[in-house]
Amino acid sequence: MKTIVQVALDLLEIDRAVQIAKEALEGGVDWIEVGTPLIKSEGMSAIRRIRKEFPGYTVLADMKTIDTGSIEVEMAAKSGADIVMILGGSDNSTIDDSVRSAHQYGVKLMADLMSVNDPVERAIQLEKMGIDYINVHVGIDQQMQGYDPIYLLKDVVDAVNVPVAVAGGIDEQRSSEIVNTGADIVIVGGNITRSDNVSRAAKTIRSSVDSPSKFQVSKQSLDDEIYELLTSTSTPNISDAMHRKGAMRKIIPLVQDTKMVGKAVTVQTFEGDWAKPVQAIDIAKPGDVIVIYNSSKDIACWGGLATFSCLNKGIAGVVVDGAVRDVDDITNIGLPIFAGNTVPNAGDPKGFGEINSEITCGSQNVRPGDYIVGDNNGVVVVPKERAYEIARRSKEIEKGEQRLYDEVKRGRTLSDIAQLNKWEKQ
Repeated sequence: MKTIVQVALDLLEIDRAVQIAKEALEGGVDWIEVGTPLIKSEGMSAIRRIRKEFPGYTVLADMKTIDTGSIEVEMAAKSGADIVMILGGSDNSTIDDSVRSAHQYGVKLMADLMSVNDPVERAIQLEKMGIDYINVHVGIDQQMQGYDPIYLLKDVVDAVNVPVAVAGGIDEQRSSEIVNTGADIVIVGGNITRSDNVSRAAKTIRSSVDSPSKFQVSKQSLDDEIYELLTSTSTPNISDAMHRKGAMRKIIPLVQDTKMVGKAVTVQTFEGDWAKPVQAIDIAKPGDVIVIYNSSKDIACWGGLATFSCLNKGIAGVVVDGAVRDVDDITNIGLPIFAGNTVPNAGDPKGFGEINSEITCGSQNVRPGDYIVGDNNGVVVVPKERAYEIARRSKEIEKGEQRLYDEVKRGRTLSDIAQLNKWEKQ
C-alpha cells in the first residue's frame, strides 16, 4: 500500500484553506483534512466547500467527537466527508454510536489517540469496535513541549491490523522516520500549510515519504535545539509566543544587526559600581548572556574594555538596565550590547551587589539560566522551564507569518486575509 500524505487544514478562514489545499495537492498530497479549527470557525460549510472544490479526493473531517457520536458523524457525512475523525478516548457508547452512524451513511472512522491513557490497549479495543483507522497523534500544545508520536507508533503498528496514521509536528525528516517505523498515513499540518511555498513543502514531504532512506534524522541535545530555534526566530515572534510578555522595557540595542541568544548570568549592582559586572565575566561561560541591573541611568557600570573582555571569553552579549559608555568602541567591537542609556561618565568599583541572584531588568524578572534573546527590536526573557515550548511556538508563529507575506505578495490585504470584520467584538 502506498503511504498516504494527508494535509491538515488547521486554519480559520475557508478561502485561505481552499487555496492552500490546491497548492498542497499540486505538491503530491493525497488526502485533505478539514481541521478542527476550520470546522469550529466555519461550521459544516467548510466540509461542503472542500468537497465541492476537490471532487475525487478523499476528505477527512476532524470532528474530534467526544459525545453525540451518531449526530456528528451524520453531520460530517452529509456535508461530504469520506472519513470522520473522532476521539479515541470517548466513552464506548459514543464509539459504538459513531460506528453505527458511519455504516449507515457510508463513511469510515478514524480514532485519534491524543491524550489516551493507554493508547496501545485502546487502539486494540477501537479496532475490535469497528474503527477503520487509528491516528497516533501528539497535539499542537503537546508538540510545543517536546512530545513526539514516534515513540508510540511502533507499538501501535504492531498491535493492530487496521491502517495507522501519525500526526504531530511532522516535517520531511520526521516523515521519513515515521514511514520506516510502519505508518500508513502521514498527516502534516503547519510544515505544509504555513510554508511560504506550499507546493514545494508538500513535494519535499512527498519525496521523504516515497524515498525515506534519502533523509537522515539528526539528533540534537535539548539545549542545542532550543538555541537553534531561538536563534532562527525574532524577538517579536517570541513575545507573541508568550502572549505579548517577556519583552524588556526601555532597553535598546547599541549594536545594530546582531543577534544574541544565551543563558542569563545575572548581576545586581548600584550607582555605576562596575565591580560585580566585570567579575561576572569570569563566572560566565562561553555563550552566556550577562544581564545587569544598575540602579542609575546617569553613571555607567559598563564600557568598552568590559565588552572586549566578553568578546575574548566568548560571551554572547550583555544587557544593562542602566547606563553604558564607550559606545564607539562597543560598536567597533561588534558584540551585542543592550542598554537603557548611554553616558560618558563611569562609577567606581566598590563591590556592592551580587551575581546570579534573581533580578529585575527592563521590568522583567530574570533568573540565572533563563534564556535571553536580543535583536534589533529589543530583548525578551524566556523562562528556562518553558524555553523549548516557547521556542517551538515562536517558530510556528514565524511560519504562519511567512505564509501571510506570500499571500500579501499575491495582492491581498492583511485585513482581507485575516477577515478582521468577522472577528471584531460585537
